[in-house]
Amino acid sequence: MLPAAAGYDRAITVFSPDGRLYQVEYAIETVRRGTLAIGIKAKDGVVLAVEEKTRKLQINNVTQKIFQVDDHIGVAAAGYIPDARTQVDHARFFAQSNRLIYDEPVDVEGVAKNIADMAQQFTQYAGVRPFGVALLLAGVDKNGANLFLTDPSGTYIGYDAMAIGAGSDQVTDFLEKSYKQDISLAEAASLAVECIYLVSEDKSSTKHMKMAIIDTKTKAMRKVEDEELEKYAASAKEKAGRHPA
Repeated sequence: MLPAAAGYDRAITVFSPDGRLYQVEYAIETVRRGTLAIGIKAKDGVVLAVEEKTRKLQINNVTQKIFQVDDHIGVAAAGYIPDARTQVDHARFFAQSNRLIYDEPVDVEGVAKNIADMAQQFTQYAGVRPFGVALLLAGVDKNGANLFLTDPSGTYIGYDAMAIGAGSDQVTDFLEKSYKQDISLAEAASLAVECIYLVSEDKSSTKHMKMAIIDTKTKAMRKVEDEELEKYAASAKEKAGRHPA
């Protein structure tokens, strides 16, 4: 760090002379060091996929990085996952309150904005630190399929396809070239697997992947089981010019 900037990373509420909040930037760097998470919007739903690196004796049938906020909304996280749990609990409370007050499911953008507002509060006051996690919120509401990104700065932005975590820059470049507006859910799921293979050390199995789908017909999030994930992986390998394992 340059001498002129020294000391400005000590307090979260102090801007550096060049207009930066270093603690917020450090939190965003934490997200970049997390394992990959991907969201892809299709014409008939939304796909969330993550890479989870498990230890040899770890029970891996419980997903650590994909959460359900409401029947129709799911979240994929990258970064400091305990922070993600706090934000997801906050989002669940907001979603259930909306059902009780208005007797209707909450909009996906409303949840994204609520989480982003919460994150922004933790960049503004002394005695706290920013959340070290970014979230991809996917869901189907009255506006159709939606995908939003929230980050530690309190920003939320809508996307057709987005990647966060380690290798996300490379995956985002790949998505910009490969994504099409009329993509189907099955094609989006296969594309998500292809993205994980692009940056993962394991380029054959699906044991290090978790996936969830929210489709426009049921408007309900469901976990993708191993057998179905294998089919998407086989399709991804075939598309990439590799033979299925």
